[in-house]
Amino acid sequence: MFARTPIARTPKNRGTSLLSAIALFALASTVTVLGCKTSQPEAASQPVSTAPSAPPKRQPVTTPPAVQKHLYSAQADPKADIAAALKQAGLEHKRVILDFGGDWCGDCQVLDIYFHQSPNLELLDKNFLLVHIDIGHFDKNLDITEKYNIPLKKGVPALAVLDSNGKLLYSQQTAEFGDMRYMYSTSVTDFLNQWKA
Repeated sequence: MFARTPIARTPKNRGTSLLSAIALFALASTVTVLGCKTSQPEAASQPVSTAPSAPPKRQPVTTPPAVQKHLYSAQADPKADIAAALKQAGLEHKRVILDFGGDWCGDCQVLDIYFHQSPNLELLDKNFLLVHIDIGHFDKNLDITEKYNIPLKKGVPALAVLDSNGKLLYSQQTAEFGDMRYMYSTSVTDFLNQWKA
């Protein structure tokens, strides 16, 4: 009945299409870099609108670095690393923090930034040995996460604290540091003070 009339490509609507494509790419990149949960929120599965949206309610306190630091080695032997840390902790009267995560995780990167800020760095150096454990994409070293009672489904970074004999003193159960970019470094300070030897 009605003939379709082709839409002429004008500079105006070409620019709009290009801007929409750039916006979708930026959104997808942000979710990939910052998302540290095993699954994305349900809203992410809804169709993406190209219309401007309201700004998020919470703004990140610290933005994950553009250049990611290599923290979690895929080639490491975490069991040997934990054993070595426990031996050293016994000699130095320290505790061991197990940090489960991945280099791709923005919240893990922010946690590392906070670990290296004052007074956290001094607390960490004086009281703890830190062992990073690579969880791949929630599919690696699962026997170790199970041993130390880490519920990976809730997200990373996830921490456990051991005494120098290897006894589990604490394991993160409710993703306490899962949204690290929205937290202040004082959260890490409080944690270190609570669990120091």
